Amino acid sequence: MYLERVEEKQALIDKIDALDKQLRELALKIHQNPEVSFHEHKAMNWLTEPLEKAGFVIEKGIATLETSFRATWEGTSDGPTIALLAEYDALAGLGHGCGHNIIGTSAVGAAIALKETIPNLKGKIVVLGTPAEELGGGKIIMVEQGVFDQVDVAMMCHPHKKSMVLRGGLACVDATFKYYGKAAHAAASPEQGISALDAVIHTFVAVNSLRQFFKDDVRIHGIITKGGEATNVVPAYCEAEFLLRAENVEQLELVREKVYAAARYSAEAVGAALEIEEGLIYAERNNNHALAHLFKDNLELLDEDVCDPPKKGGIGSSDIGNVGQVTATIHPYIKITDSANTHTPEFVEAASSEEGMRGLNKAAKALALTVFDICTNGQSLQAIRNEFEEWKKSKQQVK
Repeated sequence: MYLERVEEKQALIDKIDALDKQLRELALKIHQNPEVSFHEHKAMNWLTEPLEKAGFVIEKGIATLETSFRATWEGTSDGPTIALLAEYDALAGLGHGCGHNIIGTSAVGAAIALKETIPNLKGKIVVLGTPAEELGGGKIIMVEQGVFDQVDVAMMCHPHKKSMVLRGGLACVDATFKYYGKAAHAAASPEQGISALDAVIHTFVAVNSLRQFFKDDVRIHGIITKGGEATNVVPAYCEAEFLLRAENVEQLELVREKVYAAARYSAEAVGAALEIEEGLIYAERNNNHALAHLFKDNLELLDEDVCDPPKKGGIGSSDIGNVGQVTATIHPYIKITDSANTHTPEFVEAASSEEGMRGLNKAAKALALTVFDICTNGQSLQAIRNEFEEWKKSKQQVK
C-alpha cells in the first residue's frame, strides 16, 4: 500500500510537470491583465476554462459575488471535501504585487492533476475562486454565505521571499472617516468657515499620540484621500482612510474604540461633523498545525527549503483568517524571490519571473500531494479535524 501511494504521488508530480507550460501561460496572462477587487472578470473566466475542460462542474457568481466561482469534482464517495482557494485580484495602481496570479493558477493546476491522475480519489475536490482579498474581503462574504460550511479542509499557497507553512496573520479592519465642515473664503472671511481638513489633521495627530499605549503588534496606517478643493477656500469636506490591525479580533475591538474616539473628538474640536464607514473585519489567522506539517513534508519531498516564520512582526492580514474560524485551514508560502517584498514593483516583476514560475510549479505539486495524503490517510484527516474541533471548543470556552 505504501509503495502504491509513492507511485501515485510521483504520478501527480509528473502530471503537474506535464501541465507546466499551460499553467505558466495562464499565470502570465493573468499577470499581464491585472484586475482589482470585485472586477476580476477575465481572471475568473481564464481560471475556470481549464477546469471546465477537465470535467469540473462550474458555478460562477456564488455568494452574491459576481467574480467568484466554485469548480467541483467528486471522486469516490465517503471522502472529505477539500477546498483549494484561488485568489486572483491585483493591487490598484501596482498590479500583481502579491502574486495572486500564482495563487489562483496553482490551485487550478493541483485540482486538474488530482482528477486526471487519480480518478478514484476518495473525496471531493472544490476549487473556490475567492475575489477581492486585497480590498473587500471576498472570503469573509463567502464564509457568511455558508460556502465553507461543508468543507473539511481549506488551503492555498501564497508566493513570498521564503517558503513557510505556519506564518501568522493579524486581524484588521479598514475605515473611511468623512469630515463635514463649512466652506468660506480663507482670507476674507475664515471665521465663517469650519475646516474639515483641520479635523483630519487633528485625527492623525491624535492617532499618533495613541501609538505608545497600544501593544507592539498593533498597526495603524492612514492616508488623506481628499484634502480640499482650493487653497483659498476653507475645506468643507475631507476624507481619510485608515487600516487598523491587531493580534486578534478581540484586541482589534479595543483599537477601534480608541481610534474612532480620536476621530470623533478631532471633528468636535473644530466644529465639524464625522461619518465613519467601516469595512469587513478580517479575523486573525488560525493555522492548522497538523495540516501545515503535512504540507511541509510535501514541500521537503520536492526539495524545497522550509523556513520558520518570524518570531515577531513581519506579518500582514488576509481574509483567509475568517475561513480558519469555520474549518481546518492553512495559508503556506512558496519562495519566488530572494529579496523582493510583497506589495512592491519588485514583487510584481518576481510574480512573472522564471523563479515565480518555478514557485508556481512547486505550489501546485505541494497542494496536490497534500490533498492526496488527506484523502488516502484517514489518520491524517482525523488529526487535522481533531485539532480544529479542539481549537473551536477552546474558543467557545473563552467566550
